[in-house]
Amino acid sequence: MAQAKSQFGYRRHPDQDRPGQDPAEHAVVVVGAGPVGLSLAIDLAQRGQRVVLLDDADRIGEGSRAICFSKRSLEYWDRLGVADRMVAKGVVWSVGRIFHGESQLYQFNLLPEDGHKRPAFINLQQYYAEAYLVDRIGDLPDIDLRWRNKVTALEQRNDSVALTIETPEGAYRLHAQYVIACDGARSSLRQMVGAEFAGQVFEDQFLIADVKMTAEFPTERWFWFDPPFHAGRSALLHRQPDDVWRIDLQLNRYADPVVEKKPENVRPRIARMLGHDKFEFEWISLYKFQCRRMDRFIHGRVIFAGDSAHQVSPFGARGANSGLEDAENLSWKLDRVLRGASPASLLESYHAERSMAADENIRESTRSTDFMAPNSHQEARLRKAVLSLAKETEFGKRMVNGGRLSVPCSYESPLSSPDADAWRGGPSPGCSMLDAPVAEQAYLTDAFRKGGTDFALLSFSNGAVIDPPDGVKDIRIGGEGGLADPSGLVAKRYDAEPGTAYLLRPDGYVAARFRNPTREAIAAALSRAQGLN
Repeated sequence: MAQAKSQFGYRRHPDQDRPGQDPAEHAVVVVGAGPVGLSLAIDLAQRGQRVVLLDDADRIGEGSRAICFSKRSLEYWDRLGVADRMVAKGVVWSVGRIFHGESQLYQFNLLPEDGHKRPAFINLQQYYAEAYLVDRIGDLPDIDLRWRNKVTALEQRNDSVALTIETPEGAYRLHAQYVIACDGARSSLRQMVGAEFAGQVFEDQFLIADVKMTAEFPTERWFWFDPPFHAGRSALLHRQPDDVWRIDLQLNRYADPVVEKKPENVRPRIARMLGHDKFEFEWISLYKFQCRRMDRFIHGRVIFAGDSAHQVSPFGARGANSGLEDAENLSWKLDRVLRGASPASLLESYHAERSMAADENIRESTRSTDFMAPNSHQEARLRKAVLSLAKETEFGKRMVNGGRLSVPCSYESPLSSPDADAWRGGPSPGCSMLDAPVAEQAYLTDAFRKGGTDFALLSFSNGAVIDPPDGVKDIRIGGEGGLADPSGLVAKRYDAEPGTAYLLRPDGYVAARFRNPTREAIAAALSRAQGLN
C-alpha cells in the first residue's frame, strides 16, 4: 500500500510564547493544507498578503484521492507558478469512452480544437499536487505554514476571530481578521460556527483501488455500465502517473466495508476486470456519494471553501476543481477588502457566485448518481431504456450519464454588467475567459497572467486607443504594439470586431464587454465589478 509521500516536522512558533491575554494578530488564517487551502494561501501571498496556514496533520499524500484536474484549475495554477510542474508529471487526456456490457456506446473529446495552452484534464495523484504546492510555498516568505496546529476553539468578535490552537507542546491563541476554513468534508470549523450540511447522502457504495501495473490501455477515461467482469454494476478506469491505474467499482449498498476493503477480496474483482493478476495495490478505499452544501459560505469573519462548504460525488471531477475555483474567486476579493480597496460587502459576492456553482455541481452530480445507481425500479427501467436507445440514436447517447465532467460555472453575478450590444458569441459577463494563441508558444492566458493578476482590459484595435483605468492591465490585440492573433482564434472566440473590448476580473471572469467602449462605460463596469456601487 502507498504510504505518505511527504512528512513535515512540527516547529514551535514565537506566537506560542506570547501571554494568553496578548495573542498574536494576523490578517488571514487559512485552516487546512489541502489543494484548496494551499492554493488560496499562495494566491493571497502573491497579492502581498501575509497568511498563516494551519494543518492538524504533519504529512500529505495518504492515498491518491483526487486525481482529475481540469483545464480551468491548470490555468489557475499557471498564475500560482505550479502548472508546468503539474502537467509535466500528470497524465494528459481529453478522450472518454462509455461502454454498455462489452460494446462501446460512444466516445467524446473534451477539447477537440487546438489553440489552448493547457489540456482538458490531467490525471495526477493529489499527493503530488499538494507536494508541488508546498514546495511553491517555500518560495513565498509571506506564508507561515504550521504543521500539527489544530484549531480546537473559535470565538467570533466584531473585528476579528479568536482561535485556540492545540500543538504537541500545548495550546496557544491568536486573532485573525478573517479565517478561511479549508478543512475538508469533516470540517471542525463548520461545527464550531454551528452550520450544517443540507442535501442528500446516497447509500450505494463504491470501491476505489489504485493498482500499479504495466498496461497498454490508452490514456483515456473508460466507463462501463453492466460490464461482463462486474455484472449489474458500473466501473471506471483511469491512468495516473508512475504506471498507477485508478479503478472504481460500484458495490451493493449493503456490502460490508471492512470485508470489501481487504486486499484478498479486492484482488479477484480487479483480476476479473483486467484478465490477469499482475498488479500491486497502491491504495484501497470505500466511499458513499454525498451531494450537500452549507446554506451560507460566510459566517461572520469565517469563510468556507472547498469540501468544508460543499460536497459532491467524485464522478465528474467536480470536488477538487470546484474547491480550487472557490479559492480563485475568494482570493482577489479578500485581498481588495484587506487593502481597503473595496468594502467588506464585496465578500458577499463570493457566497452568491460560489453557492450558485455548488448548486450546479450538486445538481449534475445528483443526476449522475441517479443514473449510475438507480434508487427505484422506475429509475432502473429508465436507465435500461436510455442505454438501449444509445446503441441506435444520437439523442440516446446524449442522455447517458457516466459523470458529466467539470466545467467552469457561469455566474449570474451582482458584479457583472449586462450586455448593451448585440453579440453572436464569445464569453458573456459572468463567464470564464477563453484561451487562444497570441504568438508562437504564447497564449492569451499568459498575457493575462503577466504583470500580476488584477483587472484587465482586453481590446481589439480599431485604430483608436482607449487607455484602461488606473490599476487595470492593458491587453491589446492587433494594432501598433498589440499582440498578434496569428490563427484568428482570439477574434473568433471573442466574437470580436474592431473596437471590441472585454473587462476581465482578476480571476479571469468577464465583468463586462463592449462593442465601442467609452471611458465612462468602462469605469462604471469596473466600479460595479469591484463592489463599489
